[in-house]
Amino acid sequence: MAATVREVAQLAGVSPSTVSRVFTAPDQVQEATRQRVTDAAKQLGYRPDPAARTLRSGRTESLGLVVPDIANPFFPPIVKAMQARARNHGYTLLVADCDEREADELETIEAIVKKVDGLVLWASTLSDGRLQELAQEIPLVLVNRQVEGIPELHISLTPGINQAAEHLRALGHAGCVFVNCSRPEHLRGKSIRESFDAQGLAVVELGPYEPRFETGLHAAMLAVANGATAILAHNDLVAIGVLHQLAHSGVDVPGQVSVIGIDDTLLAAMSIPALTTIRISPQTVATHAADLIVETINGAAPQIVEVGSRLIPRASTGRAPHSA
Repeated sequence: MAATVREVAQLAGVSPSTVSRVFTAPDQVQEATRQRVTDAAKQLGYRPDPAARTLRSGRTESLGLVVPDIANPFFPPIVKAMQARARNHGYTLLVADCDEREADELETIEAIVKKVDGLVLWASTLSDGRLQELAQEIPLVLVNRQVEGIPELHISLTPGINQAAEHLRALGHAGCVFVNCSRPEHLRGKSIRESFDAQGLAVVELGPYEPRFETGLHAAMLAVANGATAILAHNDLVAIGVLHQLAHSGVDVPGQVSVIGIDDTLLAAMSIPALTTIRISPQTVATHAADLIVETINGAAPQIVEVGSRLIPRASTGRAPHSA
């Protein structure tokens, strides 16, 4: 049978209310008394009830993370790393996805907002005004979404995109087709056009589509019909779809068409041929996201933290056909 507060109090020679304070407000108890209570609790195998502790302290010791699509292989490593970082801070992590739909995101937030001390929203679909209202209700961090007065973790693809453009130009490509699956406010297409323009490379944009494997299947032959010698996909999942369809259609990669993804998920290294991609470090993203939300909970001023990216060249890119 589990030990009780009264049993711990009796062994430590204190009142039951002092035992409760040791576990809910330790700074209000003298160090020597705290030590006696924690020693007694350890000896008896006592564990405070998390639900009761939450009711008394008003803290849940949990963080919330809402992502667009948990099935996207980009997110599981981030969730795992963020969970570990949250644990280091003394929190557990609750994760949900919203399938990039505003109604689902609102419903998900409503379901978990009372169960967490702070919330991280990834590429939120909500309006600026609604996000500012939410930030008044709970400590909030946004990933890849900039709203005045709210802390943001910004993943900059610019370094990786610049490297991709340089890589393709060095291989003799005159341009590429970009398979776009971004919402207009994310401006990924604009960033890609600017980087490729700086290298003197033309960009033909297809989409916007849903960021799924099936999109790559659909877009692959459209890109080939546009005369593409290179395809840059919205993410690795779309790029794998492109590779699959090109292989099915007898188009050689990279002999006839080079393919580049974004994210550097496990799929990229395992694909055939191995996928050249723009790497975003899950560990770095997760660490900064967890640290930023904990700092926000503790009253830190809003700030923008940026995480960079870099190109990982693999076997899916090669010299343009006319340069071979």
